[in-house]
Amino acid sequence: MSTRRAFLSGALSAAAIPAFRPDALRRVLELGPEPGRPDDEDYWAEIQRAFDCDRTLVNLNNGGVSPTPTHVLDQMIRDLRFSNELPVIHMWQTLEPRIESVRRELAAEFGCDPEEMAITRNASEANEIMIFGLDLKPGDEVIATNQNYGRMLNAWEQRVRRDGIVLKQISFKLPPPSPQYILDQFKAAVTPRTRVIEVTHITNLSGQIMPVAELVAWARPRGIEVFVDGAHAFAHFPFTRDELGVDYYGTSLHKWLLAPIGTGFLYVRKARQPRLWPLMAAAASQDADIRKYEEIGTHPAANHNAISVALAFHQAIGGARKVARLRYLRDRWARRVSRESERCRLLTPLDSPHSAGIGLVEVAGMDPNQLVSWMMAKHRIVVTPIAHAEFSGIRVTPNVYTTVREVDLFAEKLLQAAREGIS
Repeated sequence: MSTRRAFLSGALSAAAIPAFRPDALRRVLELGPEPGRPDDEDYWAEIQRAFDCDRTLVNLNNGGVSPTPTHVLDQMIRDLRFSNELPVIHMWQTLEPRIESVRRELAAEFGCDPEEMAITRNASEANEIMIFGLDLKPGDEVIATNQNYGRMLNAWEQRVRRDGIVLKQISFKLPPPSPQYILDQFKAAVTPRTRVIEVTHITNLSGQIMPVAELVAWARPRGIEVFVDGAHAFAHFPFTRDELGVDYYGTSLHKWLLAPIGTGFLYVRKARQPRLWPLMAAAASQDADIRKYEEIGTHPAANHNAISVALAFHQAIGGARKVARLRYLRDRWARRVSRESERCRLLTPLDSPHSAGIGLVEVAGMDPNQLVSWMMAKHRIVVTPIAHAEFSGIRVTPNVYTTVREVDLFAEKLLQAAREGIS
């Protein structure tokens, strides 16, 4: 095998935008799985070449959905074409059974039994299976935070209207002083009527990693179910089922795993499956079968089968190396704007294990929607406005294909806006 330095001898400089290479995955695999330096631009240039992105835009909104590596997209397109040749044979009989391999590989990464791993289309589907699947009576209480994802709060509000349950939304300040402070907010809201706590593993607003393991350990002996919305967590930073101790977990895979759009998973501990209903009807014989949550009618097999290719790419990078790079990119822009402008205030904790690649910055006196529009119209930079009842700012989410030049450009333009305005 050639040496790592030999592979990188022809790499572009850190200031250049890497060109797509069809052999990028092979080259990444040959570089090895050991965690490397997050500032090794030769290494990360190899990762960037696996993506065929539109580099005329600086995409710092990978938290919504991220581009997938080109070889992952190619796998899905090949399977779509193959399916279209004779769908009832190629899609249903040849490709669909391969979901069992995807199930096995995802379960191994998450650290659970394959019979506890359902393949879904996104985190919303996985989470709504949890939200609508548990029997609750009028007056039963559910606790969530007012920083939970809006679609999940809407789902609970529908149960309030339809079933007469009580939804209690707790608040916590940003950045929080400690994980114990967050835990205490949940504890204070619990009453004898509390049946469920829904918590985000990492919030989509500020990137705050929540004390999931501690919350589960506290709630379980009290008979309270804990539903975990992990939409932004899986393949963003390393963890396993046993480290969290969870009974329920839903996530999207088209964000940080870089799988094709329309992929996710739902984990339900085996003992909990018989009493969690699926969203769509399943036979009584499937009461204890994780596959009942996949009963959604006709759907393409190509999307979920390509998860395996995305997972191989993720594992080739390595979870520890990946999150180190994401934190490095976040810190590169966040520390600069905090240092150079008193108007820029970070609402995401730095130097902390309780945050990762997501960053939320508030620019005093500036409307986030107008700032985001200015970034796009004037500088072709894509970021996300956050307008919460208790805070506001712009959310910045780079990914592994993002270059340091791109985050530096964002920091430069944010500082310009803070100094000169955006009129």
